[in-house]
This record gives sequence, structure tokens and C-alpha cells, in this order.
Amino acid sequence: MGIAVKSTENFIQGQSNMAEDIEIDTDDLERRMKGAMESLRHEFASLRTGRASASMVEPIMVDAYGSPTPLNQIGTVNVPEPRMVTINVWDKALVGKAEKAIRESGLGINPQLNGTIIMLPIPELNEERRRELTKVAAQYAESARVAIRNVRRDGMDQIKKAKSAGMSEDDQKFWESSVQELTDKSIATVDKALETKQAEIMQV
Repeated sequence: MGIAVKSTENFIQGQSNMAEDIEIDTDDLERRMKGAMESLRHEFASLRTGRASASMVEPIMVDAYGSPTPLNQIGTVNVPEPRMVTINVWDKALVGKAEKAIRESGLGINPQLNGTIIMLPIPELNEERRRELTKVAAQYAESARVAIRNVRRDGMDQIKKAKSAGMSEDDQKFWESSVQELTDKSIATVDKALETKQAEIMQV
């Protein structure tokens, strides 16, 4: 009988240790939230502000050697003037494809060719267009917030499952607080990025 009791005690102790070992992978949640913020950064880079910037062409992909390749990986991007971006394409055979990718990118800029150099003159934006762009930036930011909240929801679902598997109430509160803190921090980063981008767009 004593052996049976001891076995039961060991089982209960083992269950307790398992419950204590339950952890939520907040590193994965943080990585996914950062992914949403990185996507937002690329979307912001595609918004013309009236000032030349090498980051403008970062989202543009070129069909190079049979696979989509970032424009800035097939040539040297320079900003020689406040309203001019140039791309010196290393392989002459890719100049036409790069020009096509720029025209189809939605930047709204007509590229000009000079040998292997593609010139992008940046037209000045009027106030109406600037206000439109701030609204587009706000939409991009809201999409990023939604993505971050979806990651938060996944994290909270993991915590609920862990509670069902034996996680203590104290641990549940700890992990919920950790996930919420991560979410708040990520949303604040998005808000700050939006504020900066809108100010940049409206700057004449």
C-alpha cells in the first residue's frame, strides 16, 4: 500500500513539475510582430514624399536571371540631388527590366535612361497629394496594428491552452502581462513610425 501511495505522490509531483515547465514562446511572438513592423517600413518607403531617398526603391523587385531580385541588388543607388535618384545598373541586359519594374511599381515616376544609369526625377507634391499620402500611410499603419493584434491573440490562445494543461494562475497572469507588454510596445513603435512618416510627407 505504501508503494502505491509513493507512486501517486511521484505522479502528482511530476504533474506539478510539468505545469511549472510550461512556457509561452514570446520570442516567436516578438519575431512575428517585428515582421509586421518591417513590412510597414517597406510600405512607408514606397510612399513618395517629394524628397529623393534611396529607400524609395527598396520595395521594387526586378525579374533578374529568372528570379525576383531587389532593385538595389542589381545596381548602385545614389541620391545626387534633393529631387533625383539614380540607379547604375551593373548588367546592361537588366536595364530594360529594371526600368519596367520602376514604371509598374506605383511610384508614379517616369524613369529616364542614360546608358546603364536610370534617373528618377522626383516631381514636387502639391498639398492635396500630400494629404492623400498621409491617409495611405495611416492605412498601412492600421494594417500593421491589426497584424500585431492577431499575433497577440495567438499568444493569448497559447496561454489558455497552457492553463488547460496545468499552468498555474500566477504563471497565466505573468505570460498574459508579457504578451500584452510586447503588444503595447509594438503598437507604440507603429504609431511613432506613422507620426514620423506623415510629418515627412507634409514637409515642403
